Amino acid sequence: MRIKNVRKKRQVERGGKKVSAKKSPGRQVLLQGNEAIVEGALAAGCRFFAGYPITPATEISEIMAHRLPSVGGTFIQMEDEIASMGAIVGASMAGAKAMSATSGPGFSLMQENLGYACATEVPCVLVNVMRGGPSTGLPTNVSQGDVMQARWGTHGDHPIIVLAVSTTRDCFDITVKAFNLSEKYRTPVVILADEVVAHTREKISLPHPEEIEVVERIRPTMPPEWYVPYEDNSRGVPPMGILGDGYRYHVTGLVHDVRGFPTQRQDEIVPFINRLFRKINQHFLDILYADFESVEDAEIIVIAYGSVARSARRAVRDARAKGVKAGLAQLITLWPFPRQILEPLLRKARVVLVPELNLGQVSREVKRINQGMTRVETLQRIDGNLIRPEEILVRIMKS
Repeated sequence: MRIKNVRKKRQVERGGKKVSAKKSPGRQVLLQGNEAIVEGALAAGCRFFAGYPITPATEISEIMAHRLPSVGGTFIQMEDEIASMGAIVGASMAGAKAMSATSGPGFSLMQENLGYACATEVPCVLVNVMRGGPSTGLPTNVSQGDVMQARWGTHGDHPIIVLAVSTTRDCFDITVKAFNLSEKYRTPVVILADEVVAHTREKISLPHPEEIEVVERIRPTMPPEWYVPYEDNSRGVPPMGILGDGYRYHVTGLVHDVRGFPTQRQDEIVPFINRLFRKINQHFLDILYADFESVEDAEIIVIAYGSVARSARRAVRDARAKGVKAGLAQLITLWPFPRQILEPLLRKARVVLVPELNLGQVSREVKRINQGMTRVETLQRIDGNLIRPEEILVRIMKS
């Protein structure tokens, strides 16, 4: 299976043929991860940000407060995270690409309005820079404890797209991708960063604006009186009318019919819920992103994400230098969980190692789909410190 990479070559049209665009050197900048997230959001067209300061995500709010007015956007510091999520939902309904950023405690507070955005099909992007927990936890330390909350934090049956960043360049590229997926499929998209990624400062090359693919939501083309706001189609994604443009429709968090009004009819409830899932499931290959290194002949495969993936990459290269056939599968799309790309790796690997900064949130998913195909080992750390490359290398060499 061919898995897309977020840094794939851009295709342009010339004379009716698609050709690869020439690679440009881009703009050389020194950024930390949180700064790169801002750059990616602005490049994707984000023009509204509402948030509340929280470690280790505060730099995103600070920089947005400075940058957004200069590009005609709006920044609002809200009274809390509940209101922040509500504000970006409202801004998106009014036509703006909108984002908020928070960490674990704030992410918990945002869950109800995140579910509202899922039910009302409002595109928006939410960044969660993970820190140690639970509760106030370890505010200045790294963790990956919110993976399951990102998928199941809001109540009820709902689909969600969750992407994980590993490097400063990832922070830029994947933020652009998050906005594109959100607009394309009328859904909230969660970006999971962590304290190490957020505060790692690196020199990166930012692409020129014309090299960045930017997706806009599909707008209705019929006369306003013909508009059916939640009507099904082959994509499962109805065109989105913008409030104030004459396309008036009812918006409610209740299960609703195709015109947006609450319903108790089984023949309307079931198609509505099924469509929410179908619009994600049937486009899974467009949503799936992963990076691989040396997996073709690997006997030991490390499955990692976020900051731990960088340690894993170093460990895999060191293991190869010692003659051990190790490989890395770096997960970028965490939800929907990418079982389609992992199952072939599980079938051929002698051992799979899943290092993560929690007590096994992704490793449980790997074990769930493994079904005895191979041996799955875990490497867990919950003390607020990063898993080092040498820790992973030791486990690889013992496997």
